[in-house]
Amino acid sequence: MGKTITDKIWEMHEVARDEDGRSLIYIDRHLTHEVTSPVAFSDMKAKGYTVRRPDLTLAVMDHNVPTDSKENPSMDELSKAQMDALWNNSRTFNVPLLDFYSPYQGIIHVIGPELGFTLPMATIAAGDSHTSTHGAFGALAFGIGTSEVEHVLVTQTLWLRRPKQMKVVFEGRLRKGVDAKDLALFLISQIGTGGGIGHIIEYQGPVIDSMEMDERMTLCNISIEAGARTAIINPDDRTFNYVKGRPLAPKGEEFDEAVRMWRGIRSDSDAKYDKELRFNVSDLKPMVTWGTNPSMAAPVDGHVPYPEEVKDSRQREEVERALKYMGLSPGTRITDIKVDVVFIGSCTNSRLSDLIKAAEIIKGKHVAPGVKAIAVPGSEWVRRQAERLGLHRVFIDAGFEWRHSGCSMCIAMNSDRLRPGERSASTSNRNFENRQGPGGRTHLVSPAMAAAAAIHGRFVDITGDAI
Repeated sequence: MGKTITDKIWEMHEVARDEDGRSLIYIDRHLTHEVTSPVAFSDMKAKGYTVRRPDLTLAVMDHNVPTDSKENPSMDELSKAQMDALWNNSRTFNVPLLDFYSPYQGIIHVIGPELGFTLPMATIAAGDSHTSTHGAFGALAFGIGTSEVEHVLVTQTLWLRRPKQMKVVFEGRLRKGVDAKDLALFLISQIGTGGGIGHIIEYQGPVIDSMEMDERMTLCNISIEAGARTAIINPDDRTFNYVKGRPLAPKGEEFDEAVRMWRGIRSDSDAKYDKELRFNVSDLKPMVTWGTNPSMAAPVDGHVPYPEEVKDSRQREEVERALKYMGLSPGTRITDIKVDVVFIGSCTNSRLSDLIKAAEIIKGKHVAPGVKAIAVPGSEWVRRQAERLGLHRVFIDAGFEWRHSGCSMCIAMNSDRLRPGERSASTSNRNFENRQGPGGRTHLVSPAMAAAAAIHGRFVDITGDAI
């Protein structure tokens, strides 16, 4: 019987197995940031521990960093304390750090791939739930808790229970104006936020094969919102071409040898999965969330649901609560929903291609009256690339605020946040209550959809003539 890519990577990295069936997995790459690392480092200091492989760990400031300015940043005391702690801990434990002023600073799941720290066939861990992003490269990537962060720092290993495996095949061809974000929201709307619990989702099919790496990262990133343990895609020539030449990637003959190994870890055609799903997405429209979790989504030409349409009483109550929080009436057309704020950024959609898609929509136009719009590149590297292309002028001329890199309004741990009752079109990954600020109302969309909403002040179907 054939093996999946997960089987192959797992077996290559399994160091030991305990009586409960857990595996001790060697971790090739470890990413950490200022929010989930302080307790781990503090505990290590108290115990006299050291970092086993500082060269395999990369620290970055992203969650708390101000995005308004590098010269005179807006920063609260807690944010400064956490950033200072990471600075001091990195020096104490000799861990490489991309600090607030580094030319390579950025969001943890953006800088890993763009620097070549993320590689196919690698096991990757980070104290951040959206570590699944790195699965786009054929890496086995896990988000972990604070105690596990400490375990990886000290031992370069992680105790894991082997998840089940789910194969999701996307067939057909995405229409113009529909991208990976829409695909992800569609999947979650179909299987729910618990549909992937206990599983690693492996994506396959012609739609995946035709995707560029940035889109694959978006899809794997938001897979965690379906309850999946992580997500993965078989590496191919697109993957290898993306990695080649990156600062921390193998060079010359070492890269050629690595590619030969990477080609051998694809899932076998006769591999078995615990669950398989297939979707033809040729008719898929851009998706917009209307509720308070990513499964509460509808196509842009759809409407907000009626609670009585939901048969399960518990789910009906969730819908009623979501509509109350979001201030929406059942039956409201998605295209009638107006927005106050537009946020283009986050580890889901802040790469160069995302900014290009948004710029194509807004070029020569202007943000609607009363709408605040901000564009936050995923890294300083992305920001510089965008500026070389003149994208910053497109955003600024259209009335957007052009920011420095950081998690920004995705998690609202700095001054970038919604005020109570404000409604946003956001390219981030979570629309939970209060996620973007107390009382804030979040609608998840793709970069192009967010850009169109900024121009029109409401959601529009970008596959039609409305833009």
